[in-house]
Amino acid sequence: MSHDDFAVEPIRGLPERPPEGEEILWQGRPDAWRLAVESLNLYWVALYFVLFFGWRALVAGAEVPFWEAVRIGSPFLVMGAVACGLLWLIALIQARTTVYTVTNRRVAMRIGAALTVTLNLPYRWVGEANLDLRQGGTGTIALNLIGETRLSYLNTWPHVRPWYMKRTQPALRCIPDAERVARILSEAAQSRLAEPAVRKVAPASPARESAAATPVPAE
Repeated sequence: MSHDDFAVEPIRGLPERPPEGEEILWQGRPDAWRLAVESLNLYWVALYFVLFFGWRALVAGAEVPFWEAVRIGSPFLVMGAVACGLLWLIALIQARTTVYTVTNRRVAMRIGAALTVTLNLPYRWVGEANLDLRQGGTGTIALNLIGETRLSYLNTWPHVRPWYMKRTQPALRCIPDAERVARILSEAAQSRLAEPAVRKVAPASPARESAAATPVPAE
């Protein structure tokens, strides 16, 4: 029997319905292949095992025929294929369980495969957003948080800007059409921060109003 782990979400990617006045502008998820390449270093892992294969075949080739040397080195290719397959599977699961949401008030990130959490990042927490655009239009938008807001690098990986560990920057990783998403986010943040803040104050008591209305006699 099929079961949707996120069926309890009233709206996809959000733990609860947005409050009145909040509008969803964009939702998306990472591209699984680009996530495997950029965050899990898929190409470098593949190159590592290919180099081991070449080294083993080259050493064996000094004593045995060429095809026998290839056979001796082939276990490294098999191990490399298994390792790359596992990395691809991890990236695919991460991409399938992730939902990034941009609204007119915040950025929300539902992340995590084994333990799912949702990060809510109001625009007032964001000092700047940095776009790392890659070939094909995919890219990463990293959010530089200001104030006392702190996030754990390990708990939010791979949805972070790489190697920024002291001040973790949550990121919309490897998203398609990243330039358009960055423009939507920038316009929403500017509009939100330009709105005047309205603060509720307690109503004045009648005695205070009377005192304020009583004229002060001149000396």
